Amino acid sequence: MNNTQLYPFERNRYYPKKRMSSGDFLAEQAYHNNKRRFSNCLMYGSGVICGLAVISLDDLSILVENGVAIDGMGREIVVDSSDVKKLSAIQGFDTLKTNLVSLCVRYKEENVHKVYAIDQSDPNTEFQFNRILESYELFLVDKDDVPEVFEMETEFLSRGVLLSDDHYKIEFVMPSTVTREHIVKAQLVVTKVSDEDVRLTYHGVLQIPVFLSEDGKNEIAVDIDDLTLENGESITYDYWMMVQNSPVIETNVILRTGSAAAYENDKAVPAPGNFTVKILLSNTKPRELVNREIGKMNLEMKNLGGQGDFIRLADLRLVRTDSAYIIEDVIETNVKRYIAAPAQEMQRHDYMEYFIHENGIGHDNAAPARPVEAVSDADGSMHGPEIATGVLEIPLGENARKGDTFYSGEIMHGLGKGNIYVDVGYEFIKEDDQIGVNAKSTIYGNPDIFANDQRTVVDAETAVRVLNDKGAFVVGARLLKNVDYLVLTYRWVAIRFPAGNDLGLREDYAGKTISPETPTIKMGVKENHYFGVRFNNMEPVSITYELTEPNSGEISSDGVYTAPAKAGVYEIRIYCTDMPVVCTYAYAIVEKKGIEGLEEERRSSIDIKNPLSGLLK
Repeated sequence: MNNTQLYPFERNRYYPKKRMSSGDFLAEQAYHNNKRRFSNCLMYGSGVICGLAVISLDDLSILVENGVAIDGMGREIVVDSSDVKKLSAIQGFDTLKTNLVSLCVRYKEENVHKVYAIDQSDPNTEFQFNRILESYELFLVDKDDVPEVFEMETEFLSRGVLLSDDHYKIEFVMPSTVTREHIVKAQLVVTKVSDEDVRLTYHGVLQIPVFLSEDGKNEIAVDIDDLTLENGESITYDYWMMVQNSPVIETNVILRTGSAAAYENDKAVPAPGNFTVKILLSNTKPRELVNREIGKMNLEMKNLGGQGDFIRLADLRLVRTDSAYIIEDVIETNVKRYIAAPAQEMQRHDYMEYFIHENGIGHDNAAPARPVEAVSDADGSMHGPEIATGVLEIPLGENARKGDTFYSGEIMHGLGKGNIYVDVGYEFIKEDDQIGVNAKSTIYGNPDIFANDQRTVVDAETAVRVLNDKGAFVVGARLLKNVDYLVLTYRWVAIRFPAGNDLGLREDYAGKTISPETPTIKMGVKENHYFGVRFNNMEPVSITYELTEPNSGEISSDGVYTAPAKAGVYEIRIYCTDMPVVCTYAYAIVEKKGIEGLEEERRSSIDIKNPLSGLLK
């Protein structure tokens, strides 16, 4: 029942003594199937609902986890159990021409359960299949040959071109209709359209009547300095604006006369002088604007979208020789398309609470006007260094042996593109004899140095391949001994190296200071206290905490101090990570609070609350 036309719908009409043929029963099945698939297409679209992760088990094999997807024709694709495949056994492998291929899954029907058919005049039809199994099949195709699935463009966005030549295109994009007294985002999209190595610099001022930028002005300064991209690569700059309560119905975003200047490899290039983007103002709520735009797309336009009859699960990067191949990377990021199922809405809402604050932090109105791939100061300079960390797993499968090499999937480190250093250490949990409980440890470097303490450490050497142009990395591990583990767990740390003058060695610190919110705190042994920081004449930056003396307790990277077991006065140094000269100090007065100490503290608190209590006795 591989239907490509789901409608118009036609169902059986029953009447007394109607003679039912196999065609009537097939029509009954088709009606219900097509109704359901039609609803799947319109309500959910196509993509993965859950599971279907792709894992490289070794150089030759992959595992596709169980899961569910819906294809572009509304058919449910159910992988009921995890499927292990040799790559060479997957359909399409023999016709691959490149080293970058896509692993896809599609719906498949199979006739099963052969039975004897009664009253068959043709001896060739004496036996018939009694059931149809709704199943799936995996196949491989060169990534460049994957049929494109496109979405029909709507009139929701207005676009204007700031620059377009043989090397770069700069577009200004924002909603064509905005809501008064609401925020709205505009984007500047820079796209490279040639293979030549060309650096782009562009400066201009966009005048935005009726809008207010983040700094309260009716204009947006566009500053792009020495930008280098690969052919087809894009970078997006976000600008947030407030729509004023103006009675006008229509406004224009324009380029200030004489403000545009464009350079490629330091050579001036002509930039369009006449730039206008027309925007309509409305009192309709933003959600209703979006719903109206999506809803007005008719059925024919949706069908022209060309939804595919397959689902891409992952891209595989292969290393091929004349006689063999190796699975180098499994790439799932930006390949899988997930469906936001209503059944997951509560869990999605709970997770989103970690990113949204009721006062606006994390909301769109707090988003900075900067490239999404970079984190920069207001003047465009990069922070440095930036650090990210996380945990990754490398599956080994069964019967892993000495000398075998295994790889993680492609992992996004979150620091963007560029020169990133990544290191990994083996993470494990074992009992600590000193504290008598299980403790987590991480070993970076050669595990042989801790040979006497390796009861729970896998002896393996590791290497990291950093994909600078993708903002990701892949970890490889080669076993030095036979192991019976199924998964290796590693802690990874990524550091962005600053460039040029972004080393945090600026000389102008005049007036910039920090101070602890609580300069001195009295606390008991083993108690905790958070040392918050106030920033004076400067924007909040990354802070580092350190103890000035040994055996004076512990302080975490986020400023939580744990007092030692010994009473005393301990000093904590607090400084700006990128500007160590901007620093301050805090002090912890640690006291042993026994019964006498608690009683004395209680009396002191009474005296503080009632200073006349001593005179009234």
